[in-house]
Amino acid sequence: MARDEEAAAGEGTGLLSEANGRRVDARKAFEANSAEASKNYHDKRHEGKQNEEAHQEEGGMLKPMIFGGLDGILTSFAIVSGAAGGNLSTQVILVLGFSNIFADALSMGVGEFLSSKAENEWILSERKREAWEMENYPEGEIEEMVDIYVERGMERSDAEKVIETMSKYEDFFVDVMMAEELQLQVPDEDHEIEAMKEGVVMFCSFAIFGAFPLLGYAIIPASFPELGEEMLFTAACVITGIVLFAMGCVKSLFSTHKWYLCGAETLLLGGACATVAFTIGQFVDALVA
Repeated sequence: MARDEEAAAGEGTGLLSEANGRRVDARKAFEANSAEASKNYHDKRHEGKQNEEAHQEEGGMLKPMIFGGLDGILTSFAIVSGAAGGNLSTQVILVLGFSNIFADALSMGVGEFLSSKAENEWILSERKREAWEMENYPEGEIEEMVDIYVERGMERSDAEKVIETMSKYEDFFVDVMMAEELQLQVPDEDHEIEAMKEGVVMFCSFAIFGAFPLLGYAIIPASFPELGEEMLFTAACVITGIVLFAMGCVKSLFSTHKWYLCGAETLLLGGACATVAFTIGQFVDALVA
């Protein structure tokens, strides 16, 4: 046990010295389960040897990237599956697929931007209301916060001390009220730029991933004209499965789950959606025929 702890500490020490004065990623200490590495990191940071604790800032764009990519590839494959189930031609599949993908990508990107912008504006309006209430009736706001902290397990005397201290700093206290009372995170001043970034990420993710199931129908007939449409659909299934699994693996970089579990989860859920689309295509084709 002691030897294991020494090994973990040694691994953590190596983790810190490895950077040679550069910022050390604190997340690596967490992933290595090394308390010693985490302690050394924070000690150096508080001594002024490091500027800021490193977190995965890319995770902020994870939602539009995964949501856009998954929506794009499943929308595209649903068209391919439904068209294959309905015995439509390759030309029809390509026209329907690409026109629908880029139209939907634009719609999703604009929708992501407008929804994020509207949500941030609403949060800021709530902050103005909280600031107005703090200015006009601070005693009531302070009492509300004390009650919240007491409900979470603090002694009332301790809660009163904490809240009384924080309330001296009005802007800070209003942000705390937003988080604790309303469970809302106050956006940054450049929230419109961030919302635009999310919209662009959504558009690009939807369009890029949505094009994958159609690539087989666009490339294979030109390279191998002797192959039938069943082979094209098989190629689309394989490509879609690989991309879905890869998306799940990428998602695991921002979570604590194993990469193969995230990949399998995304593959199974996406495959279930595609199966439904193919089945409905066959049913409608039989019904119309």
